[in-house]
Amino acid sequence: MSLMSALYTGVTGLDTTSAELSVVGDNIANANTIGFKAGRAAFEDALAQTLIGGAQRGLGSRLQAIQKLMSQGAIANTGIATDLAISGNGFFVVKGSHNGVDSSYFTRAGQFTVDNSGFLVNLEGLKVQGYGTNAAGVINGTLGDIDVGAASSPPSATTTITVKANLDAREPIPALPWDPQNPGATSNFTSPTTIYDSLGGAHEATIYYVKTATGFDYHVLTDGGGVQGGVAGVNSEIAGGAMTFDASGNLASVTPQAAILFNPRGAVQPQPLTFNFGTPTGAGGTGADGITQYASTEANVFINQDGFTSGILARVAINTDGEVVGTFTNGQTRTLGAVALANFEAPDQLERIGGNLFSNTAKSGQPTIGEAASGGRGAIIAGALEQSNVDLSGEFVRMIAAQRGFQANSKTISTADQLLAELIQLKR
Repeated sequence: MSLMSALYTGVTGLDTTSAELSVVGDNIANANTIGFKAGRAAFEDALAQTLIGGAQRGLGSRLQAIQKLMSQGAIANTGIATDLAISGNGFFVVKGSHNGVDSSYFTRAGQFTVDNSGFLVNLEGLKVQGYGTNAAGVINGTLGDIDVGAASSPPSATTTITVKANLDAREPIPALPWDPQNPGATSNFTSPTTIYDSLGGAHEATIYYVKTATGFDYHVLTDGGGVQGGVAGVNSEIAGGAMTFDASGNLASVTPQAAILFNPRGAVQPQPLTFNFGTPTGAGGTGADGITQYASTEANVFINQDGFTSGILARVAINTDGEVVGTFTNGQTRTLGAVALANFEAPDQLERIGGNLFSNTAKSGQPTIGEAASGGRGAIIAGALEQSNVDLSGEFVRMIAAQRGFQANSKTISTADQLLAELIQLKR
């Protein structure tokens, strides 16, 4: 009987509008969930009944699917270096145990931190996957956990000391001969520097310049306590030579000693050192890019050396390619790894498993994992998070529509019930 069919048709309408309300409620509940992707209920008409004469009568509606809307959410800055957002396609890859299942999962929620073992993890403790580096900071192609806590910066011995300065041409030749134990009274000018040995030990050194008839001699002194065979408190000369200048005050030649005499105690001996005072005119240079001898006040313009002591990790930063760059207490920086992103042919077919996580399915296809900003994968924005893509105004409109649909379908049922009651009255 068609009235009985009308009752069941109304029930299907109640079921579908209830499902719509459930999806809308889920979206609204996750409006502030980082990286959440809204859902949309899709309905279809139920199989129609063919009547005599070829006419068809519908049997109501049913839920076809709940479609995931994978549109980009708004990016909000947080200022936290390990907070990451994806601008474009892709998902972060995390690995670990979720709901008792140890596997790899995918997420758009980039609320990451460094755990007590030094690994980059999400708030559930799942380890973020990426690529490691070698000691020189070159990224390798092996996917795994990103370990930043064990990173350190080993020391590097000084090999080159660069000095740019002016030595006053008007200076007189010192009255006393050069004396390494009385350098202040037997020299004209100084350039202080630091020399690091192979262990990262710092040796304070001073370059003393002594005016001569042909230019300036230079002598490099350090405390003998740090030198093999030296005595603490007694100056030890580790390098020296002579410099000549042309009539314009430009460096014409540098003649170093035959060998550098720097033998740091307990470290690599001897330690090769090069003193860069500029390119002399005699070697094809201008003679004005380092030490000069002009008739003006002595001044150190630039002093630098290429060594450094050991350092521990002070902070990390992540660039748009996902590279994790560490800055160490010795001022050095090095790439520690790179965050990987996964892409899918059908990302809306991923399975939600809670915890802001997805797992791949046969419909979504297998993940294509690689570095950010490559292979169609989006860029990574550090210090920011992707917000939910839920549109609250649209959700409230859908809620009203679902509410009215539920009311209308309930009227179908109550009307069919009233007509059946009238039918029953005919017997009386």
